[in-house]
Amino acid sequence: MKFAGILAVFAGLMLSIGNVMAVPAGTVEFASPMGKVTFDAKVHADKGAKCADCHTKPKLFEMKKGKDKLTMKDMNEGKFCGACHDGKKAFSVKAPADCAKCHKK
Repeated sequence: MKFAGILAVFAGLMLSIGNVMAVPAGTVEFASPMGKVTFDAKVHADKGAKCADCHTKPKLFEMKKGKDKLTMKDMNEGKFCGACHDGKKAFSVKAPADCAKCHKK
C-alpha cells in the first residue's frame, strides 16, 4: 500500500511538470511600419493570461512565430490582439493614444 502511495505522488508530479515547464517566458518581436512591436509573455501571464487563452480557445494565434500575418485592420475587427485589446478587457488597439504601448520606434 505504501508503494501505491509513492507511485501516485510520483505520477502526480510527472503530470504537473508540463504545467511548470509551460510557463511563458521571454518576448517575441514583430516588425511593423509604425515601429517594432514586442510581445512579452510574462507581462500577459502576470495579468492572468494563459497560453491556451490565445493559442487554443479561441485560436487567435498559431504557436509558431511568422505563421500569422497580423494587421491593424484585423485587430480593429477584433482578431488577433484586438480580441482582448478592445478597450474593455485591455487597452484598445483602436485608441491612437495607446499606439506607443506596443509600437516602439
